[in-house]
Amino acid sequence: MDRTVVLITGCSSGIGLHLALRLASDPSRSFKVYATLRDLRMQGPLWEAARARGCPPNSLETLQLDVRDSDSVAAARARVTEGRVDVLVCNAGRGLLGPLEAHAVGAVDSVLDVNVAGTVRTLQAFLPDMKQRRSGRVLVTGSVGGLMGLPFNAVYCASKFALEGLCESLAVLLPPFGVHVSLIECGPVRTAFQEKLEGGPGGALDGADAQTRHLFSLYQRHCERVFCEAAQDPEEVTEVFLAALRAPRPALRYFSTERFLPLARLRLADPSGCSYVAAMHRAVFADEPAEAGAGGIGGPELGAPPPTPQ
Repeated sequence: MDRTVVLITGCSSGIGLHLALRLASDPSRSFKVYATLRDLRMQGPLWEAARARGCPPNSLETLQLDVRDSDSVAAARARVTEGRVDVLVCNAGRGLLGPLEAHAVGAVDSVLDVNVAGTVRTLQAFLPDMKQRRSGRVLVTGSVGGLMGLPFNAVYCASKFALEGLCESLAVLLPPFGVHVSLIECGPVRTAFQEKLEGGPGGALDGADAQTRHLFSLYQRHCERVFCEAAQDPEEVTEVFLAALRAPRPALRYFSTERFLPLARLRLADPSGCSYVAAMHRAVFADEPAEAGAGGIGGPELGAPPPTPQ
């Protein structure tokens, strides 16, 4: 029986690495995994973990793929020896944290290039063959930051909101071709993602005003608490990817945790946005009241939102 060919972007660490290992070591031996990395010099931890898990021979290969470069994406596609990809996992991503006015233009461009344009480039390379074969699955690493705005994550959330629109549009279009698109909406995950933030963990805070720096310190304290309470292990999140991959009728969205759904529902329940904005401000900046009048605008006290999510 032919194995399911899976190609995953962003496998140097985190969710991509763990998903590649989970599929390559699956007891069914039904997957051939192409784990792609921007820099193949970073593949050591992946192979060490593969040996430790006893991945069968020929279940896992690594390829160089930089989602910022269309030629690199095309070259990786050409190296898939089976001549097809059954499941494409668009996982490569970058974060950017801090006051918007403190971000360097290059850092903003980099996040949008990887998270949005990089996903588009990857889809453009692999979708035509899936459509022609009338078969394929696309899984995209989404984020709770694509479902609601998070303070000090404006550019990151903008990139993830863009992926929501991109995937939802494709999900409407592609079923007649036998191709299904699913977003795996993640909250905080215990990975090296925070260590790889574009421009560092707070950007150029020295250029921000005193009140913004104070609010950022409150946000950091909030993040530490929520991360301790709610962060998931990557292995837990990979099982959600596997459920979406195996579902006979894939949904558009799968959630790795339901902790933040009340806030997501609040955004929809009050289209004006007032209830969500007030609830989010209270949750994150408990020691810093909103502008006069904001605190009394609708919405119950809700569970705390996540820090910068995966």
